[in-house]
Amino acid sequence: MVRGRAVRRERTPPTAYGHRPRTDPRRIEESLKDAAPVPFWLDDVPGPVPHPPLAGAHETDLLIVGGGFCGLWTAIIAKERDPQREVVLIEAVRTGWAASGRNGGFVEASLTHGEENGALHFSRERDVLARLATENFTALRDTIARYGIDAEWEETGMLTVATEPHQVPGLRDAARDGGGDYLEGEALDAYASSPVYRAGLLTRDEHAYVHPAKLAFGLARVAEKLGVRIHEHTRATGLRAPRSGRVEVTTPDGVIRARRVALATNVFPSLLPALRLFTVPVYDYVLMTEPLSAEQLAAIGWTGRHGIADSSREFHYYRKTADDRILWGGYDAVYHRGRRVRPSQDQRRETFERLADHFFLTFPPLDGVRFTHAWGGAIDMSTQLVAFHGAAKNGRVAYSAGYTGLGLGATRFGAEVMLDLLEGRDTERTRLRMSRRLPVPIPPEPFAFPLIQLIRRAVARSDRNGGKDGLLLRLAGLFGVGFDS
Repeated sequence: MVRGRAVRRERTPPTAYGHRPRTDPRRIEESLKDAAPVPFWLDDVPGPVPHPPLAGAHETDLLIVGGGFCGLWTAIIAKERDPQREVVLIEAVRTGWAASGRNGGFVEASLTHGEENGALHFSRERDVLARLATENFTALRDTIARYGIDAEWEETGMLTVATEPHQVPGLRDAARDGGGDYLEGEALDAYASSPVYRAGLLTRDEHAYVHPAKLAFGLARVAEKLGVRIHEHTRATGLRAPRSGRVEVTTPDGVIRARRVALATNVFPSLLPALRLFTVPVYDYVLMTEPLSAEQLAAIGWTGRHGIADSSREFHYYRKTADDRILWGGYDAVYHRGRRVRPSQDQRRETFERLADHFFLTFPPLDGVRFTHAWGGAIDMSTQLVAFHGAAKNGRVAYSAGYTGLGLGATRFGAEVMLDLLEGRDTERTRLRMSRRLPVPIPPEPFAFPLIQLIRRAVARSDRNGGKDGLLLRLAGLFGVGFDS
């Protein structure tokens, strides 16, 4: 059996994936026909009892706008730092309904989207960022355990695979630098076997997996127990900060006056108009399989609990759930013209068919497997591919945004930065470049759409061209602009 897999690996075409499907279209259609158009995580567990909307005039010490991971972490840490502080959190829809409830559930310690991106944007702070990342990851894990949040936390390692020849040296170099164990042949087959795999890098530390909805709902319960007032279906429509008095945040049915305000709206338009060009909503799409049997998982050699991702710029990420489904996402990073977040954009048949094609190309023994869920969601992408943080209105308003798909772990760090800034603390976190300087802005429409499509095509060409960037990507890199799927 191992010999047979080796033969298939040698037959792998120079480009493992492409935009032209190689799986029988009827097989793809059959696999997707019963997929529910909702995030698996939010469909898997009942949501908490709705929190009442807020109407009328109210005052508070700290107002948090946004009920995703970033806002919830800010609420919890704010009460842990000062239990007497009055904290109100408002959410436009439901806590955890957006990116926090529909991501892949990958928790990385990294705050810089990997060492290469960190070296590009934060070369002088790499050691400090690495230490702070470890501290944040540890604190996140400890908080989940301390409050007894059933988030299905697993620290089971990460397998990064090369699907193209030019990606192999990078994995070998990473292993040589202490970044994990380099795997080929039978050693790789012991962790996962595929005709598109050429090599792998197994990293055991600082990678974890969670059930995102369970984590979001658990954080909301903890925040309430600590005394945070949560109000859902309360959309912030404006922000005013007079020189004297409190900051005023308006809603359709009232106004909230707060001594300090933390903006955790991420992909949604900021209440600070000057920040709206520093993120753009890029949609990511995901498939979830039906539960797989032990025999099916053994057929692809994936009997462990580690997650997997490939090394391309247009990359796939995949992991197992508690009941042995496979979550399969990534590759396409789609910007919809208009820079808006719309429910209608959560579904994209073209991408779902492409993902299904790539799934069956990766794991041929899983012929006949069906997908039970197919969904998408918007990621707040910044040009530096990691979050930025800061303060405005004489330090009375703080913001954190631009997580670019790395938010599950890094939002806790962003919460700490915002609170440091609002409390006037001078800390290692507030002295970081990502807390003092904004990334390169992304032009408004009508320029954004053609520019992003141009860069996406350049990224795809780079993957097809042995990882060699063309002139456009080289120029973008010089100006600190990145794009990733």
